[in-house]
Amino acid sequence: MRVVATAGHVDHGKSTLIRRLTGMEPDRWAEERRRGLTIDLGFAWTELADGCSVAFVDVPGHERFVPNMLAGVGPVPAVLFVVAADEGWMPQSAEHLDALDALGVSDGLLVITRSDLADPEPALEQARARLRGTSLAEVPPVLVSGRTGQGWDELTEALDAMLHRLAPADPDADVRLWIDRAFAVRGAGTVVTGTLQGGALRVGDRLRLTPSGLDAPIRALHALGSAEESLSAPARVAVNLRGVDLDQVRRGHALITPGRWLSTDVVDVRVHPAADLPQQLTLHIGSAAVPARVRPLGADTARLALRQPLPLRIGDRALLRDPGGHAVRAGVTVLDVRPPELRRRGAARARAEQLDRIDGVPDGVAELRRRGLVRADELAAMGAVPPGKGPWLLSPQHRAHLAARLRDVLAEHRRDHPLDDGMPTGAALRALDLPDPELLPGIAAEAGLPVQRGRLGGGSDLPEPVTRAVEVLLGRLREHPFQAPTADELAELGLGDRELAAAERTGALLRLAPGLVLLPDAEDLALPRLAELDEPFTLSEAKRALDTSRRVAVPLLELLARRGRTRRLPDGTHRTCC
Repeated sequence: MRVVATAGHVDHGKSTLIRRLTGMEPDRWAEERRRGLTIDLGFAWTELADGCSVAFVDVPGHERFVPNMLAGVGPVPAVLFVVAADEGWMPQSAEHLDALDALGVSDGLLVITRSDLADPEPALEQARARLRGTSLAEVPPVLVSGRTGQGWDELTEALDAMLHRLAPADPDADVRLWIDRAFAVRGAGTVVTGTLQGGALRVGDRLRLTPSGLDAPIRALHALGSAEESLSAPARVAVNLRGVDLDQVRRGHALITPGRWLSTDVVDVRVHPAADLPQQLTLHIGSAAVPARVRPLGADTARLALRQPLPLRIGDRALLRDPGGHAVRAGVTVLDVRPPELRRRGAARARAEQLDRIDGVPDGVAELRRRGLVRADELAAMGAVPPGKGPWLLSPQHRAHLAARLRDVLAEHRRDHPLDDGMPTGAALRALDLPDPELLPGIAAEAGLPVQRGRLGGGSDLPEPVTRAVEVLLGRLREHPFQAPTADELAELGLGDRELAAAERTGALLRLAPGLVLLPDAEDLALPRLAELDEPFTLSEAKRALDTSRRVAVPLLELLARRGRTRRLPDGTHRTCC
């Protein structure tokens, strides 16, 4: 199925065109049929000779109903632009063209209607001149008369050719169905309609309704008047929702694939054409119309603060309209759906310079480079293909920056806490403002720093005063290896528990217990002496052989036993192990 919208001034024959093409009445309301004036969106469909199905969204042409018109053409890729031969170009012709040009709609037909009432050539030339320089400049023209049938074969042939020129939709795309109508059906509940631009819908799928965030399971699907189990884009669809009340949904809301879109109320955009914009405008995208506060950044870039969050992606086309002045002010291309805050002086100017280098085409590599650190699923939700596997992606440039910062942070920690065994990883995470502990090992590896037992960069050298005190202590122990210094001797050297723990960590001392230290190779020195004793030997015999006290001998023998170098027997004696 293909979907086409109409456009053009009021009473130029748009609805008549659709009636003749489809045999259906697009005007849904009795008031519309009574007045002969399209007020809201109309819908009709037909099947062409080659079997191609086409659905039409008929839009109102009166200036009072431009928001309704924009809701109809917003999600549609092609248009029948209608100009009456007997009236020519009119004010709403211009506003509809401005809207279509702003949205970048480039496929369609220029249809000159009522060709039986006046020579169509002047109107054709006038319309061509107006289309020149817009996105619709190259659309082919067709001259028709709804009353006589003149040009009808040419219209259907041109329509068929145009439909086959349209780019195919991606059936695997994430669903974003802009809702243009919502109503209740007795016994079925809430039904919404819209133009499915990409992806597929299946009965039983669970979608998300924005902006409310409601879970919206699909109870039933209809297209072209028939019930369907599944539908692929492009298509006009009616979706029966389970568990959603009619007062919870309206035009401008959207059904989206859960977890695959970012809803945002702040976006950076490129404005085309560049223009001075008022501060308050309305953003139109899809069927949504949301008040927006405009903050100019550069010559053709701006930040929009939206009154209501919208599911947007990089590269989305939208337009800004002044509802008070009844005028389309500009089109916009979304450049960033997660822009940085502008708090510091000069931040807006720097941001404008950055936006000048962004083209609005989703690029995962470029986005990662700009952001430095981003979740892979968030990058995909922005519309860009993640350049790697998640959950977090870190650009090489930002990784190098964080590695350098980590080295500085560790050096600062060592200056402030010289006796610590490196830096706690929690402190490092906070210092780098990392959102996930799993990021730290990679950054530490980049910085050449070890991470062990929850600490970063352990094994650092001792402070100079501690090194000197330990050297004095080691000199004394070399003369009497098992005569451990007393608490007073350690205090005299300035070696408290923290200093001794640090010395043990660097391998300068063997610490048997708090305040009890020996040479680092005390184990190896003790074993030969103990091996000379008759076995099994007692604690007293070990004390004499080592020339030490019970204070040292007991924990030293316990250490040797734990490490399998001696064995304590049930009667309290000891043996060395071979």
